[in-house]
Amino acid sequence: MDGRAHAPAAGTILNALANERGAAFAIDLETTATVSLDDSREVRGEIDGAPEADTALIERCVELAIEEYGDCGERSLGGTVRTESEVPLAAGLKSSSAAANATVLATCAALGVDVDLLDACRLGVRGAREVGVTVTGAFDDASSSMLGGVTVTDNAEDELLANEAVEWDVLVWAPPEQAFSADADVASCRKVAPVADVVCDLALQGRYGRAMTVNGFAFCGALGFPTEPMLDGLPDVRGVSLSGTGPSYVAIGERQVLAELREQWEVRDGTTWLTTTRTEGARTE
Repeated sequence: MDGRAHAPAAGTILNALANERGAAFAIDLETTATVSLDDSREVRGEIDGAPEADTALIERCVELAIEEYGDCGERSLGGTVRTESEVPLAAGLKSSSAAANATVLATCAALGVDVDLLDACRLGVRGAREVGVTVTGAFDDASSSMLGGVTVTDNAEDELLANEAVEWDVLVWAPPEQAFSADADVASCRKVAPVADVVCDLALQGRYGRAMTVNGFAFCGALGFPTEPMLDGLPDVRGVSLSGTGPSYVAIGERQVLAELREQWEVRDGTTWLTTTRTEGARTE
């Protein structure tokens, strides 16, 4: 009973910490989960390259998928889950959402069941809430990773408000520092709720580049991150923002413009990727 699945990372258009509405877009960096089920009654997790990392999320996602989709009679399943990722942990690039999505789908593949992608996404969001890796539940991040393209969501209701396939070039800069979403200053973020309302309106109108730039300035201020990386790209990029609760930044625009911005971002410590959006979301092998 083995399963394997992949889910992409995502970048931020609107951070949901201010008003519980969020928007994100899938990017072509990927997390892979491999699940092997047995009758051990215990789930054991491992994150490749991070032996000390917390595996509670992926373990809980396996347990929830077994509870929801398993048909095992009196047999109590357990097993192992291992994730490998191109996405740095705690960088604001939705590594937790990608890991949860990939893990739920890999478990379903191991069980031999087909699932609705949004239902599977909501199960991973539930797991993230239960183990405390997110404040909002991150349905915006998780849905963009699961479905691909841009999603706009109401995270209070886990409701999908919009989903659109987009084809953008994307530049990502991930500093070496980490910033865990669960540790974000929520009270400070809620002070920018009026700005977030404007960003949500822009996103629902399909004005994604302007939306993410307004979001970036607002949340850099709320969370104490510098705006200089954003200013490096303006006015030439289509949009640029702090991603999630940081510390990464994402920009969209013409590829040559992004290549020039990359030269500026590479002067700083960290890693840059010049990549694209993903129109396909999570998938099983």
